[in-house]
Amino acid sequence: MDQEKTGKLIRTLRTQRGLTQTALAEAVGVGGKAVSKWERGLGCPDVSLLPTLSRVLGVGLEALLSGTLDANDQERGNMKKLKFYVCPNCGNLITAATEAGMSCCGRTLHPLEPHKAEAGDKLSVEKLDDSWFVSSPHPMTKEHFISFVALLTGDTLFLRRLYPEWDLQTRIPCFGHGTLLWNCTKHGLFQQII
Repeated sequence: MDQEKTGKLIRTLRTQRGLTQTALAEAVGVGGKAVSKWERGLGCPDVSLLPTLSRVLGVGLEALLSGTLDANDQERGNMKKLKFYVCPNCGNLITAATEAGMSCCGRTLHPLEPHKAEAGDKLSVEKLDDSWFVSSPHPMTKEHFISFVALLTGDTLFLRRLYPEWDLQTRIPCFGHGTLLWNCTKHGLFQQII
């Protein structure tokens, strides 16, 4: 932990929240001079205070420890760059417009990296009326199945959650062309253009 960088970050976040040094000290449970000391880079918060300080300042622990806020590149809301996070414990599915700090079941989650589907991996996609009919002979057992299928366009996400022991057959409204993504519990995230 760089005391000076962390101190500057604490000062910046405190002033953004409209807190005085005294108010921050009371919220964290320390004396008023401690906050002044931190902000001047003459000391750093005790490790036991970091979770409370993180909550009060509205920033992650990693940012406090590094002394910097990582600014995501502005994606301008382009849904085609959507990130998918899946918890390996409970299967929770989380999406974010850009890479973000996500956790579930006490684990840090990393965004799934989509792989281009090769001929043998592609899902069957047929246009029926005003929807895409998506199917596959992919195994759908408790140990090995496709957990979701999603269609992404520039401004829309349509996602179908799938469950083991059900056939992989679903309909997705046709919003035009986009990227079809699906997550295999053994082989990861795949994509194909439709």
